[in-house]
Amino acid sequence: MALLPRPLARAHGMLIGWIVYLLLGRLRRVGRRNLQIAFPNKSIHERNKTLRGMYVSLGRLLAEFCLFPRYARENVSQIAVYQGFENFEQAEQLKKGVLLLTGHVGGWEIGSFAHSLYGHPMNIVVRPLDNPYLNRLAEEFRSRFGNRLLPKQDFARGLLAAMHNGETVGILMDTNMTPPQGDFVPFFGVLACTATGMARVALKTGAAVVPAFTIWDDKLRKYRVQFEPAIKLVRTDDNDADVLANTALFNKAIEDVIRRHPEQWLWVHRRWKTRPPGEPPLY
Repeated sequence: MALLPRPLARAHGMLIGWIVYLLLGRLRRVGRRNLQIAFPNKSIHERNKTLRGMYVSLGRLLAEFCLFPRYARENVSQIAVYQGFENFEQAEQLKKGVLLLTGHVGGWEIGSFAHSLYGHPMNIVVRPLDNPYLNRLAEEFRSRFGNRLLPKQDFARGLLAAMHNGETVGILMDTNMTPPQGDFVPFFGVLACTATGMARVALKTGAAVVPAFTIWDDKLRKYRVQFEPAIKLVRTDDNDADVLANTALFNKAIEDVIRRHPEQWLWVHRRWKTRPPGEPPLY
């Protein structure tokens, strides 16, 4: 795929996405259930259309990821451009570290890659892939232009050190968690066990939390790496309550961008798998 012209490579990637949609029935069922939870008032036709769009989006991301070796500082604008960069810049100037709040929306792999190519290498919290060969390849691509990888299983120390040094860390905050790493806050109106580490670190260090998402733009035929204004954190005398309140704000920021671009979120992850004590499973 890396030898093909970009439009053809992208078309191949989207075709792969369609094939995966047709072949993997279990993932389709998870996606349909998630869409039912998030959009109970939408018709089955609308939800199925969104799910099919997600597979196209995922295939496009796969194609672009395979083309990473083609890009350098001189041509990165062919794949992604900034929107709202001043929001990141203002947060960075505070010198207390920047936490980029993001999720599996659009081209999440492309956002950190393009940011490093534009001269802003960052730390990325990642979970190693199960396949060693694919994991090595992914790590090589992700760190190609200075990004540093923080393993998800041991990121707390690295995260605090990065904030102390005034660095930037990108964290995917839209995955299911289990206590004590996560706690329950609303997501699309349904309680979802959500990582609380970002809120704890932000409150402790004073780091800015900047929502950052990489969205495919059909008119531009490329991605927009968009930074939103830093979230104003809730700060009271009750730290535990503040952690929950801010984690809920983070979920709301992710939910808002998904509502604007529902076909670009990874609906096949069992986001609401962990339930509060006494509640029945949703899957």
